[in-house]
Amino acid sequence: MRTGRPLLAAAALAVATTTAAYVFGPESPAASEKKTTVAAPPAAACKADARYPKRELRGVWIATTQNIDWPTKAGQSADRQKADYVKILDSAAKRNFNAVFVQVRPASDALYKSSLEPWSQYLTGTAGKDPGWDPLPFLIDEAHKRGMEFHAWFNPYRASYGDSTAALPANHPARLHPDWTVKYGGRLYYNPGLPAVREHVTKVITDVVDRYDVDGVHFDDYFYPYPVAGAKFDDTAAFRKYGKGEKLAQWRRGNVNKLVAQVDKAVHEAKQHVKFGISPFGIWRNKAQDPTGSATSGMSAYDSIYADARAWIKAGTVDYVLPQLYWPRGHKLADYTTLVRWWSDEVKGSDVQLYIGQGLYRVGAKDDRAWLKAGEMAGQVGVNRAGKQVDGAVYFSAKNLMANPLGSMDRVTKSYYSRPALLPLNDSIGGSAPAAPDGAKADGSRLSWQPSKGARSYAVYQVPKSGKDCHTTDARNLVAVVSEPSYTAKSAGTYLVTSLDRLHHESKAVKVKVS
Repeated sequence: MRTGRPLLAAAALAVATTTAAYVFGPESPAASEKKTTVAAPPAAACKADARYPKRELRGVWIATTQNIDWPTKAGQSADRQKADYVKILDSAAKRNFNAVFVQVRPASDALYKSSLEPWSQYLTGTAGKDPGWDPLPFLIDEAHKRGMEFHAWFNPYRASYGDSTAALPANHPARLHPDWTVKYGGRLYYNPGLPAVREHVTKVITDVVDRYDVDGVHFDDYFYPYPVAGAKFDDTAAFRKYGKGEKLAQWRRGNVNKLVAQVDKAVHEAKQHVKFGISPFGIWRNKAQDPTGSATSGMSAYDSIYADARAWIKAGTVDYVLPQLYWPRGHKLADYTTLVRWWSDEVKGSDVQLYIGQGLYRVGAKDDRAWLKAGEMAGQVGVNRAGKQVDGAVYFSAKNLMANPLGSMDRVTKSYYSRPALLPLNDSIGGSAPAAPDGAKADGSRLSWQPSKGARSYAVYQVPKSGKDCHTTDARNLVAVVSEPSYTAKSAGTYLVTSLDRLHHESKAVKVKVS
């Protein structure tokens, strides 16, 4: 597994040179307001309030395939596309979200300028047609402006929603290399058993990581295709050539594992700070197939689509797993709580983080009475919070987040997301705390400071009137995470400001008074 870089030791408490601001050690209680050096108490003196976790990933999937979320319709103007995307981000920001997972490669196509694959049809309505602008820098910048991580979401093996290579743009890899493809269920897939396919997928991803300021690379649950009744995925020739005496299922899982390891290595060699994670189908295996599987009775990702998430966790070839747990609590075949606990046990003791994929799109569905309860989604987030291994959640998908079915997201926000949160730390990908904000001052209600070297954003805490809390230990006093070195206070009082690097390592705090 990758070796993590240890966190920097907490720096000693220092005093600022101006009357406007003091500097405090990270996550320590407020010191006296006198301009004297005060020794920081032991960390144990500050007990975090579990209702306000300081670090929690809160994300949303933005699906571009078939124009599910964005662009809302193919062929719209760039201005309309930009406006619709901003609406999604503003809706997420309003609920204190801090990450977006945007599908940039739905089917061997590109929602960005690429020399390797053609423009996506979901931008213009015509595959291969230049939309006249490169959306990706805009998509990334707007997320960063709102203090959100941007994860570029790739589908590794889907080549086309049709099964004809002749219908694809002339520069489409599947048209140039039809021997890479397998026709299955009316669609076209790249053959995971071919080294050339793994090389191409890795090259596409590395190209994006090299050229764009993404924070993560993300795969969803599509590996070998989901089973289609009466259809055979014909990879016989590749199996004969590369199988080397393995059983077919074992070989297929090995092919996926090779791609995952290859992409993980390439991403971190290109940019160490970029995270790589996968959102597998929610059931690895059932107990009926494996005594170490979950007490469930649904489809097995291990057996049906050859996705072995346990192998990725054990090998450390992902930074996070994000299982799609799209069943309600109490489901007879796949109980939500049972699965959260199973996945929690899988990551325990590893440096792989666990986020949960939430089936927001299911809220209001009439085929299961549990989804007709407005509080089901909030209840699921409560289960997540109760598990020590769960570091956050991602919701499918953006249009459902905006629609707020049954008012379910209002309940989640009120009960669990009333305060912002910093991103969870993963020291296996490095990073370090930037310098504390310098020159902090208040001009009326406006706080400002000099940009800190190495800072992507800044956290702002409001000290309660009692002045006796551990102000930065959790998020109870966190009022904002801002990308610019300024903040407009909503009320008078004392504020603390810290610098955050792109991974949200946090600096010492600077104290500013607003009268």
